[in-house]
Amino acid sequence: MADELASDTNPSLSSSALARRGLLFVLSSPSGAGKSTLARMLLEDDEKIEMSVSVTTREQRPGEEHGKDYFFVSDDEFEEMVADNSFLEYATVFGNRYATPAGPVQEMLEEGRDVLFDIDWQGTQQLYQRAGQDVVRIFILPPSLGELRERLESRNTDSSEIIDGRMQRAADEISHWDGYDYVLINDDLNLCFAKVKQILTTERMRRARQTGLIGFVRDLMDE
Repeated sequence: MADELASDTNPSLSSSALARRGLLFVLSSPSGAGKSTLARMLLEDDEKIEMSVSVTTREQRPGEEHGKDYFFVSDDEFEEMVADNSFLEYATVFGNRYATPAGPVQEMLEEGRDVLFDIDWQGTQQLYQRAGQDVVRIFILPPSLGELRERLESRNTDSSEIIDGRMQRAADEISHWDGYDYVLINDDLNLCFAKVKQILTTERMRRARQTGLIGFVRDLMDE
């Protein structure tokens, strides 16, 4: 009751009004372990987080929009952006190049917006090297490799050769699990999603990200 009265009589004391720096929220996993599904669920559930739009050299697919799904560029344009230090991270995946443009991400952080990343361990490592204080890293593990193969096969989108390649890549990706802040096992999608949301809520409240806290405390002490 005392907290409610304080909030009613002096709105400036409301913690929800404190300025906050955004964070870079990374989800990584082997193909088929669930990171893309979890990312989509998070975007639908939380309006305060936005997906990072990557730059890519792969061909634009039907229905995709330039600037919304990806920024589609040529190999030469990609190389120019690398030379200009325009990326926070970049990597080659299945023969195509992908990268995170630095400018839009920095702007969102300063405005207190959170940015969601669906990237592999190499991209995560580069991102952490460039912006470690803003990065939260989550790695999603499958309950077993057998389950992972079953999930890939159930998609009915890839040949057995491609699935074999994805499984080989999965073993390499899983070996980098210890480079993450949090590791979750996705044996129950809804439970795993609840844990992802819990991590996001906790990380948003870290003292280092509450940029309005110093001024709030000063005003509090001057009353």
